[in-house]
Amino acid sequence: MIDVYAWRTTNGLRATIAMAECGLPHRVIPIDLGAGAHKTPEYLRINPASQIPAIVDPDGPGGQPLMLAQSGAIVLYACQKAGRHLPADPADFARAMQWCMQAASDIAGTSAAINQVENVAPEKVPSTIELFRKRFLRYFGIAEKQLRDQQARGHDYLAGPLSFADFMLYPNYALRRDALPATDFPALAAWGDRMAARPGIQEGMRLHTEKNSPKA
Repeated sequence: MIDVYAWRTTNGLRATIAMAECGLPHRVIPIDLGAGAHKTPEYLRINPASQIPAIVDPDGPGGQPLMLAQSGAIVLYACQKAGRHLPADPADFARAMQWCMQAASDIAGTSAAINQVENVAPEKVPSTIELFRKRFLRYFGIAEKQLRDQQARGHDYLAGPLSFADFMLYPNYALRRDALPATDFPALAAWGDRMAARPGIQEGMRLHTEKNSPKA
């Protein structure tokens, strides 16, 4: 049984989605960031960086316990452990890696920056907020084009078959869907609907959809 320490952020939801989609036995342990649960001595022993998500797998590689942090590393670890959602074609796998990195860096970084300039920064600078909003839309415009190109080839997902790349991108889309209207992003909206209909995605999103989740 893998312990998954997460919260209802995009990073945390990536980990819970991957575990659910890969069918790995796991339990989600909510780490309420607002309550400072990520700063407790108990959690710092799991992840000294004081960030979520993190996992503890008592049956890691070689049968040895494994502690692992960083959402991208956890998503890939889950897929590799389960042997699922890893494109068999080398070109598809390379594309999945590209979109995994795109989601983890450009898209997630811009989404986090929007939160900082809109909600955290003591001075709200409209020009700075607009800059990051435009950057966010531009990055998702690239995802829209990728999905349209895949649709033209008869595929429904970022790298052809459903892959770890889709798990990395989906929380960023789901939590900011209101900023991505279907009229401007039709392929993205259709992809989002396909993802949302999957039982594994629904299970992995529970921390977000069930606002009254128990707190750590």
